[in-house]
Amino acid sequence: MNLGFEIGRLKTGTPPRVNAQTVDFSVMEIQPGDENPLPFSFSTERITQSQLPCYLTYTNGKTHDVIRKNLHRSAMYSGRIVGIGPRYCPSIEDKVVRFSEKTEHQVFVEPEGRDTDEIYLNGISASLPEDVQVEMVHSIKGLENAEVMRFGYAVEYDFAPATQLQPTLETKKVPGLYFAGQLNGTTGYEEAAAQGLMAGINAALKVKGEEPLVLDRAQAYIAVLIDDLVTLDIREPYRMFTSRAEYRLALREDNADLRLTEIGRQIGLVDDNTYHLFQSKAADIQAELKRLQETLLKPTTATLENSENILKTGELKQPTSLADLLKRPELRYEHITQIAPPSETLPSAVREQVEIQIKYDGYIQRQQRQIHQFKRLENFRIPDTFDYTNVQGLKTEAREKLAKIRPASIGQASRLPGVSPADISILTVILHQKRARK
Repeated sequence: MNLGFEIGRLKTGTPPRVNAQTVDFSVMEIQPGDENPLPFSFSTERITQSQLPCYLTYTNGKTHDVIRKNLHRSAMYSGRIVGIGPRYCPSIEDKVVRFSEKTEHQVFVEPEGRDTDEIYLNGISASLPEDVQVEMVHSIKGLENAEVMRFGYAVEYDFAPATQLQPTLETKKVPGLYFAGQLNGTTGYEEAAAQGLMAGINAALKVKGEEPLVLDRAQAYIAVLIDDLVTLDIREPYRMFTSRAEYRLALREDNADLRLTEIGRQIGLVDDNTYHLFQSKAADIQAELKRLQETLLKPTTATLENSENILKTGELKQPTSLADLLKRPELRYEHITQIAPPSETLPSAVREQVEIQIKYDGYIQRQQRQIHQFKRLENFRIPDTFDYTNVQGLKTEAREKLAKIRPASIGQASRLPGVSPADISILTVILHQKRARK
């Protein structure tokens, strides 16, 4: 604050935890994990550990009565905590007041781990006193005799609006100082980790005297997260959702390594073994795509006549590539390999990637055209020293927003609230004129 940073207040909360030995799971709805859970890392081939189930129960009228009677004792409702809370995970006090017409709210009963009896009651985050939390928990089906091991609580914390940062997460006021995580007004472990990674990368690159790393919105969800934070002047706890990304057809979990491994390699974060495995996978994908695109199946081929799956999708009247056959919605990659198998069995990740790229080729190409247009605007850089005060025709609101945020590109400027397409057109013309004069 002494350095001149603007500081605000936000709040977050947590639910009570209970002892699994005192919970009656038999009266709750079981919520099993995925049958074939996907690993977080491409270096992990598959999850072999058995999955622990969660359970679902509900609050009820009695629960809501307990909460309403004690709202004056809630830290958030008594005025002791005044910060803005996360929109997408409100406290149970908030839910009962704001959604008073609801007779019940879901409570996900989640084990904290394999080696603990602690159960997390997701959905009833609270800042009520301990005696009220016990009464509230005991009013819920299956939790009538639950022992509370840890009470829920709310905390209020300082944050620095992230419009005070460069897209590298370096502060505009103090060179060499980087902000990441909850300090930037985000909520969630993943969001914090993503920012910590990028701030750490850029701090290291700065110390080494190298160019910073700024990903764009068409490259990664991390980039969407950071661009939203530094551009949109967000004043409530921010969470990253897939729906926030306009190019989410390209930003799929299955192709994260294809999008980002080369970048990781360039900055020294991908070791030799990981990189060689990635190169092998990428080469296999390209080779199989080429084989499917170039291998033609003729209507008279004997193997075709013996393939029930192919015939069910309609007759072949002319030579057709295996890739075009795979585009038929009824066919999967394994049907194609029954007719024309590759020279060796390919890993499942390669097979999946080949099938996705071929089946959704038309949609992916359309998205790539949108990305190309986006890149043109992102690559149209605005000088750091550009003076917006003398640009004729800009609305006052646009001029103020542009001067405050100082966007790095026309693309970023176009995403600023209060900056219209007309403002962007004027700004583009002025910048073109300045370039021409040089």
